[in-house]
Amino acid sequence: MAFGVRVKKWIQKAIKRPGAFTAWCKAHGYGGVTQACIAAGKKAKSTRVKRQANLAQTLKRMAKKRRKK
Repeated sequence: MAFGVRVKKWIQKAIKRPGAFTAWCKAHGYGGVTQACIAAGKKAKSTRVKRQANLAQTLKRMAKKRRKK
């Protein structure tokens, strides 16, 4: 059973700076991580912000798939 728990929480290790992209979105006038903020993040100059935006989009897709189950 312990193995099943480990499998469910694998994505936490991929997130190196939790909350950083949310803070970036709020600093740029968005209420939080929205589709508009993700689009703006993908166009940002910073490579880090671009990667964070891509990860945010991936996590939103994963959450949507989980909700459908």
